[in-house]
Amino acid sequence: MKQLFKTILVIIFMLILTTIIISCSKPYIEEQPVSAKAIKDSRFVDNGDGVVLDTRTGLMWANKDNGNDIQWHAAKFYCENYRGGGYKDWRMPTLDELESLYDEQKIQPVACSNSNNIHIATDFITITCLNLWSLETSTTTNECDIFNFGSGTRSAYACQMILARALPVRSISR
Repeated sequence: MKQLFKTILVIIFMLILTTIIISCSKPYIEEQPVSAKAIKDSRFVDNGDGVVLDTRTGLMWANKDNGNDIQWHAAKFYCENYRGGGYKDWRMPTLDELESLYDEQKIQPVACSNSNNIHIATDFITITCLNLWSLETSTTTNECDIFNFGSGTRSAYACQMILARALPVRSISR
C-alpha cells in the first residue's frame, strides 16, 4: 500500500512538472484590450486604430475629421499626410464618396452648433461640423466643393475660405 501511494505521488508530481514545462515553453500571447478589437455595425467596421471600413463601398475612412474649419489646400494636405492605421495612401474624398456616408434617417447632434444636426450613416465616424471639403475643384472659378452633412447638399466656395473640415479616405479595393 505504501509503495502504491509513493507511485501515485510520483505520477502526480511528474504530471504537474510536465504541465509547468509545457506551459512555459508556449509563447506568451497578450490579449488585446476590448477597445482595440474591431467592432461592426451593419455596414461599417471600426478597427480600433483610428480607421473605419465601409464594407459596402470598399472605402476606409478616418474615424474623425480634423476638428477645425480650414482652407481647401490645408484640408488636402491634412488628408494626404494622415497616417491612421499605419497607412500612407490617404487622400481627400470625392463628393460622391462623402455622399455615400450621408443617411437622412440617422440624426446626430453636431459639436459646432447647438441648433443643427448631421446625418451620417455610422456612429463610428465623428464629423464635428456640417461641411467637409471634397477633392473636386473648378479651375475657371477657383472654387472648391464641399458636402454638407446637415442638408445633404453639395456646394462650391472659394478654396481660400475657412469653412469646412477634412476627413481622410483611402480605397482598399485596388
